[in-house]
Amino acid sequence: MNIPDIIIAIDGYSSTGKSTLAKLIAEEYSFLYLDSGAMYRGVTLHALENGIIDSDGAIDEERLKEALKTLDLDFRTDGTYIGDRGVERDIRTLEVSSHVSPISAIPFVRSFVDERLHAFGLRKRVVMDGRDIGTTVFPEAEIKIFMTARPEVRAQRRFDEMEAKGQNPVMEEVMKNLLERDYIDSHRETSPLSRAADAYVLDNSDMTLHEETVWFQGLAQGKFGILE
Repeated sequence: MNIPDIIIAIDGYSSTGKSTLAKLIAEEYSFLYLDSGAMYRGVTLHALENGIIDSDGAIDEERLKEALKTLDLDFRTDGTYIGDRGVERDIRTLEVSSHVSPISAIPFVRSFVDERLHAFGLRKRVVMDGRDIGTTVFPEAEIKIFMTARPEVRAQRRFDEMEAKGQNPVMEEVMKNLLERDYIDSHRETSPLSRAADAYVLDNSDMTLHEETVWFQGLAQGKFGILE
């Protein structure tokens, strides 16, 4: 199936498998995959490593604003980089997860990330996932998907992902972090998590990944009148 040169925006709650689906779509149809969440995690990691977030979680916004002026944060084929350092594993820790929502709620941080994402989007044939891709970053995207799943399902997925990476998560902490992120993401003043009016909802609580890809194929075929 050949999909035209478009932008595909995948929004939704954390741990719904947005990046997994986005990567599969990108691979299947030769699109560029962009993970906006990785950009915010990269900023958060940089802030943690440079003492911009203190032990109580308070953020020194003036120092952070100054740090962003020289932060070399980029996507490459093998993940997220700060300068020449690959940080894909480092940005997926629970410590980063625990601080990324407050960091991503800061307006100038969102502007910093959005500028970089827009530059990638100019070339089209892009699939991007995050919290506000279809509402704020690419409201003109030709296909918008909003992903959701039951909280207990999402917590289990996050727990399994962390275990697979050699971490030692505690389910109660994972669930607490997930619900806190849901609240912050949905109530922040700048670009809160919300479904775009023209987004297609995908609740994958009880779906396999194969079923999700079949669902997307049907969506694309119906939207563009593609006959295989």
